[in-house]
Amino acid sequence: MVSSGSLDDRLGKIRLVVLDVDGVLTDGRLTFDSNGTEYKTFNVQDGYGLRKLQSMNVVIGIITGRDSPIVTNRASELDIRYVIQGATDKGETLSKLLNELSLSAEQSLFVGDDEPDLPAMRVAGITVAVANAVDVVKERADWVTVRNGGEGAVREVCDRLYVALT
Repeated sequence: MVSSGSLDDRLGKIRLVVLDVDGVLTDGRLTFDSNGTEYKTFNVQDGYGLRKLQSMNVVIGIITGRDSPIVTNRASELDIRYVIQGATDKGETLSKLLNELSLSAEQSLFVGDDEPDLPAMRVAGITVAVANAVDVVKERADWVTVRNGGEGAVREVCDRLYVALT
């Protein structure tokens, strides 16, 4: 882990925040009804935090291994343009996104919770694990949130980043 002071300095350079979905934007539970319809619950405060960052010209992206129309809808509500679903290698996907946006790795922050997020965490300049992430992700993270995924962890990241950028 990086010391708080140097992390705050690095946060001031962030121009891209990329999020996993299940376990980060949601609590990680997958709910299906008897017809196979999937349900996800998102935290409205997380959404507000993301909007605040967008108002500061921070680009928000989503990289997830699953493919869900619910994610497409939520991203649309929040005007998140960069939504990559079905990603088999999140590190490669993040590298391509950085290239597309002409940003360096040091200008990116990735929030994850489980092993499929590790490749992206090797690419991002700053890595964040939600409080209920698996141990290997927490060990790799520059910062572990106090809040769990789907329970305000993203807002926690947004608020700290917002302060660092102002």
